[in-house]
Amino acid sequence: MPEGPELHLASQFVNEACGALVFGGCVEKSSVSRNPEVPFESSAYRISASARGKELRLILSPLPGAQPPQEPLALVFRFGMSGSFQLVPREELPRHAHLRFYTAPPGPQLALCFVDVRRFGHWDLGGKWQPGRGPCVLQEYEQFRENVLRNLADKAFDRPICEALLDQRFFNGIGNYLRAEILYRLKIPPFEKARSVLEALQQRRPSLKLTLSQKIKAKLQNPDLLELCHSVPKEVVQLGGKGYGSESGEEDFAAFRAWLRCYGMPGMSSLQDRHGRTIWFQGDPGPLAPKGRKSRKKKSKATQPSPEDRVEDPSPPSKALSRTRRAKRDLPERTATQRPEGPSLQQDPEVPTVPKKGRRKGRQAASGGLSSSLPATGSTGEDGMVA
Repeated sequence: MPEGPELHLASQFVNEACGALVFGGCVEKSSVSRNPEVPFESSAYRISASARGKELRLILSPLPGAQPPQEPLALVFRFGMSGSFQLVPREELPRHAHLRFYTAPPGPQLALCFVDVRRFGHWDLGGKWQPGRGPCVLQEYEQFRENVLRNLADKAFDRPICEALLDQRFFNGIGNYLRAEILYRLKIPPFEKARSVLEALQQRRPSLKLTLSQKIKAKLQNPDLLELCHSVPKEVVQLGGKGYGSESGEEDFAAFRAWLRCYGMPGMSSLQDRHGRTIWFQGDPGPLAPKGRKSRKKKSKATQPSPEDRVEDPSPPSKALSRTRRAKRDLPERTATQRPEGPSLQQDPEVPTVPKKGRRKGRQAASGGLSSSLPATGSTGEDGMVA
């Protein structure tokens, strides 16, 4: 699922790819999307983008003399589990292009598309960032740090640090792979109490005897958790490409995979947090680890059984299991009135969480199909991003 770096990279892509293009006509929405229509039409307009945390804002700006007269229009996107922007020839629209902006003639006809295979993405008219989200960890670091340390009495910090890191009121832009990488670098158990981890940072002050260069060096050599919430996403942005996601090319994804140290890596352990999302870690999970759940360790490819080592004639699945699968398949799809109430920013409204035991499950969304062996974020509620 796209996190802060992916939204930032998407805004860069839009600005670089569309900076010299002139768009024209109506904005077109797919018939299957439940997002709002975009009431905008202009004979000539430009598109620009900016990102903040896990949101991206597009601005449609009519050129002087464009008809009909039209005020600029802003849209704010949240990418859900599989959203991205693509610029393609008009006659080669991607299958899941749910919002389309077409270039004006003359010249080759292109389309800027918001592509969302799993349809958890959303856009809002008006251009306002979602209320309640904290400062962006990438672009508003000082405000972000102050917001966290000023609010440590909030009950969100009674939770394990791995869960607190997904609360977008305080960590706007942090998601599942980022939380794993940040905690791993500091050797912080994921289920340590968040307030215990962060309270020490309130008293952290650089020595007055240090020169400015010495202070900078000390910060770079010994970053604290909040500093890594800023610098680790910056590393992903500096990799270029599109970061983590099913739309990344092989070279893009190879660079990202080489960068990872913990998330989905062989030898790392994993547990599900309170919301059913998988946290990857090494060592002790911490005192607030879920009771009765055993951590799983990912094996390297070298230790996994080869085809020759597997049983050639495996026993057939039990009839009980087959009945269970048939029962799941025959369940009716949830109607709008049956869907659970949307969660707050503390729990990602765009990622389906693992249902509680005993509750009937609705039909699952179609898989986005990542082209790697990394965990498919969100496919089973594993991605803990609070979008």
